[in-house]
Amino acid sequence: MCGIVGYIGKRQAYPILIKGLQRLEYRGYDSAGIALMHDKNLNVYKAKGKVADLVRFAEQQDVSGTIGIAHTRWATHGEPNQVNAHPHYSQSEELALIHNGIIENYAVLKAGLKENGYTFNSETDTEVLIQLIEFVKKTNNADLTTAVQLALNQVVGAYAIAVIEKGKPDIIVAARKGSPLVVGIGDGEFFLASDATPIIEYTNKVVYVGDEEIVTLERDKEIVIKTISNVLKTPEINKLEMTLSQLEKGGFPHFMIKEIFEQPKTLSDSMRGRVNVDENNITLSGFIDNKEKFLNAKRIIITACGTSWHAGLIGMYAIEEFARIPVEVEYSSEFRYRKPVINEDDIVIAISQSGETADTLAAVELAKSKGAFIFGICNVVGASIPRNTHSGCYTHAGPEIGVASTKAFTAQVTVLTMLALMIGREKGTLPEEQYLRTVQELGRIPEKIKYILQQNDAIAQFAKTFTYAQNFIYLGRGYNFPVALEGALKLKEISYIHAEGYPAAEMKHGPIALISQEMPVVVIATSAGMYEKVVSNIQEIKARKGKIISVITEGDEVVKKLSDYSISIPDTEECLVPLLAAIPLQLMAYHIAVVKGCDVDQPRNLAKSVTVE
Repeated sequence: MCGIVGYIGKRQAYPILIKGLQRLEYRGYDSAGIALMHDKNLNVYKAKGKVADLVRFAEQQDVSGTIGIAHTRWATHGEPNQVNAHPHYSQSEELALIHNGIIENYAVLKAGLKENGYTFNSETDTEVLIQLIEFVKKTNNADLTTAVQLALNQVVGAYAIAVIEKGKPDIIVAARKGSPLVVGIGDGEFFLASDATPIIEYTNKVVYVGDEEIVTLERDKEIVIKTISNVLKTPEINKLEMTLSQLEKGGFPHFMIKEIFEQPKTLSDSMRGRVNVDENNITLSGFIDNKEKFLNAKRIIITACGTSWHAGLIGMYAIEEFARIPVEVEYSSEFRYRKPVINEDDIVIAISQSGETADTLAAVELAKSKGAFIFGICNVVGASIPRNTHSGCYTHAGPEIGVASTKAFTAQVTVLTMLALMIGREKGTLPEEQYLRTVQELGRIPEKIKYILQQNDAIAQFAKTFTYAQNFIYLGRGYNFPVALEGALKLKEISYIHAEGYPAAEMKHGPIALISQEMPVVVIATSAGMYEKVVSNIQEIKARKGKIISVITEGDEVVKKLSDYSISIPDTEECLVPLLAAIPLQLMAYHIAVVKGCDVDQPRNLAKSVTVE
């Protein structure tokens, strides 16, 4: 949720920290703050709003110093304002802390601290944590690392934290549990961040901090890692594959539209080394290494949240069709709490763009405890889900900065489709002819997306017509039903227009009552899959004067004539239609939001990575 940045070294910290916050602002943008140490002074500056508001506030302040921590917030405990913004001082103002996560037992800790004379200025659980660290430090006459360790042993919840101490300009102490934290190692300097995006500009050497690990970053010394139970760990240094250009807009007005247009490349990257069109073959090492697990599975459970859940639904259609294995798709937030029946011969597929989604991580731990085999699908190398699953597959979509997911979604669908094809072929439940045809067509998908993107200007023009709308309905059948759900979610996320997705046939069971001239209806009406039935549904909408926007197969004149607006996509295999049909829906949502003047990349109340419940 929130974004954490830290620096200690030879350079001035302020510009590095501010640039880091700007890179991480997609994680939260309710408020921002920075703590800097100079001449043994510990200065904290905070502002409600975005990083730009913090920069304006800090213009007249002393921002010198070669050590500091910074934070951009997505509010959990306490409304978004300057007082609740991070960093938080301890009562003596000798310590400053930034925090991502939720301290579940903060009320109990707060009550105990009040009994010991501590007072609180904010409504946050974070202020409770820094007061606790100070209390433990003074009570035990401990150094900062020890104080953090002892305090965290009393904490229930999730956290990524960084702490600095007045008069100690050579040390940052950080820790994590259930919330990501990465350390960058430079030449005589350390960088600290929630993910690698603020670090790549300075170094490609990173250490991914593990759960319940405390990191001590001391000037001119080696990184020290130990667990909260005081066990020393050997740091594992990884090399980043990310490039700086991936973090820039590249001439586009927003990251979202850039990432939509990147999809021909990102899907090619997802398939590179995996789909061999010349040899009519798919290779996923995560499947090959665990082939018997998949072939003997009695059931597959897919668990995810949001857009990833929609990708999971498409995966369910493909796996059941090709592999004939029963599949259930579960919201991670519900799955982890409803006492699910999980067996040792089940496979659980966990999908997450960030690999840090709190509910999905908890679902993974639950399934592991029941003996299930866990397969992760993730976009971020070194994230928590890849580290906590038995096997898996990276999507290789590259950094996704826009909060509303686009390229990560199509990459997830691509990986799930490849997996379904491999299982089906190995089981013998997928006819070889269909397998070969689908592999060939999969290789053509990037070029077909390029064709759809050529209609961007036309979509932008008709999208203006619908900025007035208060509600939308999205309809699809079969593989296109999850696409309808995803299209509706995109519109909700960035334009703040209420939208719902339904299976087209279910329209008659209630939603048809909403149809009017003021209710635009988006229908995915491609020729592959139940075409005639969808046409009948369109006729029903037309009879009630609904405004119809259709996604049709190129050359379809029947639905085109019935529609007020239509977007053509190339013909393809039914299982691959979602990869094409999602693109115009992404573009339409984007252009409606732009015309409405919405903040497309940072929609209100949302954050990219949901690392809290």
